[in-house]
Amino acid sequence: MKLPKTRKKYCPSCKKHTTHKIILGKKGQSSSLTYGSKTRARARGKARGFGNLGRYSKPAVTKFKRAGKKQTKKTDLKFKCSECKKTNLQRKGFRAKKIEIV
Repeated sequence: MKLPKTRKKYCPSCKKHTTHKIILGKKGQSSSLTYGSKTRARARGKARGFGNLGRYSKPAVTKFKRAGKKQTKKTDLKFKCSECKKTNLQRKGFRAKKIEIV
């Protein structure tokens, strides 16, 4: 998907519509301490009891069929105001295989 380099948007700090530069952000890694990862570890028989389990010490058991990766990732766009130079995040990401800023 091709996006323009600039877009006219509402700037909350300027409180008016200004031109914004589109910047492609990077998504962070998911945490290993999330609820889902703990439940998967519990299903493997790890993350239980006391003592040093060393990040559950053994590799994942392939007994449980888990859902595969999604083909597309959600966009993480940042908009930089041309007047006040402040960045604003996009409100809702959309799925796209490839994003090109032209």
